Amino acid sequence: MISSIAWLPKGAANPVPTVADPPSKEEIEELIKSGALERNGDGDSEEDDQDMDVDAAKQADEAAHALEVADALGRTSDNTKSQSRFDDLTNGLRELDMEHYDEEDEGIELFSTGLGDLYYPSNDADPYLKDKDEEDSEEAEDMTINPTDAVIVCARSNQDDVWIYEESDDGDPNMYVHHDIIISADPLCTAWLDCPLKGGEVGKKVGQFDYGNFIAVGSMEPSIEIWDLDIIDEVQPCVVLGGIAEKKEKGKKKSIKYKKDSHKGPVLGLAWNKKYRNVLASASGDKRVKIWDVVAGKCNITMDHHTDQVQAVAWNHHAPQVLLSGSFDRSVVMKDGRIPEHSGYRWSVTADVESLAWDPHTEHSFVVSLEDGTVKGFDIRAAKTDAASELTPSFTLHAHDKAVCAVSYNASARNLLATGSEDKMVKLWDLSNDKPSLVASRKPKAGAVFSIFFSQDSPFLLAIGGSKGNLEVSGKIVIFSRILRLHFYLNVL
Repeated sequence: MISSIAWLPKGAANPVPTVADPPSKEEIEELIKSGALERNGDGDSEEDDQDMDVDAAKQADEAAHALEVADALGRTSDNTKSQSRFDDLTNGLRELDMEHYDEEDEGIELFSTGLGDLYYPSNDADPYLKDKDEEDSEEAEDMTINPTDAVIVCARSNQDDVWIYEESDDGDPNMYVHHDIIISADPLCTAWLDCPLKGGEVGKKVGQFDYGNFIAVGSMEPSIEIWDLDIIDEVQPCVVLGGIAEKKEKGKKKSIKYKKDSHKGPVLGLAWNKKYRNVLASASGDKRVKIWDVVAGKCNITMDHHTDQVQAVAWNHHAPQVLLSGSFDRSVVMKDGRIPEHSGYRWSVTADVESLAWDPHTEHSFVVSLEDGTVKGFDIRAAKTDAASELTPSFTLHAHDKAVCAVSYNASARNLLATGSEDKMVKLWDLSNDKPSLVASRKPKAGAVFSIFFSQDSPFLLAIGGSKGNLEVSGKIVIFSRILRLHFYLNVL
């Protein structure tokens, strides 16, 4: 399945990514010692062995069955078919003329200097070199990322795929996987960041600032891995935040020692702060929200304001110190990162929180999607710390028949929101005047929709991912794209 999607800003990636050197013997030994190469599901070795035995037995049965079928075909009682096959074989051998195989043909030298066969006056005249050059040229062209290319990071089971989306004038775009990043556990969330990291490669320099090209990945593990997207075939992340330091087993008892300030559950949500570029927020199944300094590689703030697992976090676009978090305790909490000890502002909702997003066009509005299929909008100007349970939403939208797993605002068209659901539908909504109206709906070939994301550079492109593992971009769908364009122009004009 596809659990998360992240668009890269155009031009953020290096045109020609670097290929990582193979790990040394010492690095491999260190990986083995650290347990990074162990299979997922630690402690289930007995069950894994049983599964392997079952698979081996199954393969043996299949092989035996194949032999029986082959034997049965050989003993066919259809004499006509047997005679026909025999005749075909005889004719084939006659054409090969194996009896005269060793006889020399006139005008052909069996043994020569080889110059006549292998030498060409120039490389251009050598057809083999020409084909090889063409293949190398095509491969180099595919690996080159142009400034106009849209790059999408797609979080899949046990790996992240980096996709290239090439737009064309004829309306028929080209989309393909550029390279894969193999990660240690199933990814649950991602966040792109451009802050150069300790131990990572610095991307490019703009003015006095260094810019990188990195993806942070949260998974079923308590750690956060940060990978350099400009390096291909890397075996380790350049930075790991938190994680397990040591595992011990004594009989049936297991003890786990975590790294300092680490999460103690799966990382369910990530949010990068575009203003304070070294700051990353994380949400976890351990009921905590953490704020990390990715350059220093440490956690600066841990907040325990939720009573159940925290599903999503988001920084305010206009007030970058303000962080929003949503939880399965059926609440949304807004806190100021400068005063984490403050209780913050709390909104109660009617079901588990699936996702949330700030309106990029205003600093005081956000939406939250819920497990019951509804989307609620809130205005923070009505927030009061002493009456959290009495706060009412600006609107309640019964958007889908099942859980609304993802929402995405369009950064160019005001009041345009996309929603994706487990009911396999993607819908566009006009939220003008806090009175939502349906603009368009579509059922992509993604299965249950877990992630959707509007492109910041091309506002008519909406990336969609779900349970089937198929990545779709709505710009490829002409009718859906036209509706989106029309709505965009209406809002702009």
